[in-house]
Amino acid sequence: MSLHSTAAQLVTLASEGGEHGGEHESLNPLVTGGGAFVILLLLLWITTRFNRDR
Repeated sequence: MSLHSTAAQLVTLASEGGEHGGEHESLNPLVTGGGAFVILLLLLWITTRFNRDR
């Protein structure tokens, strides 16, 4: 495969993705971000519990 044909295929693939919007209907950004935030806070709390010597 040459670089030109690979680039042409990638451009075609990228242009086809615009029809769908790229967002799944059931994924709410607020819920996803809030869940990630809660998980990170939980990991921070666990880390500080195991690091009591400081």
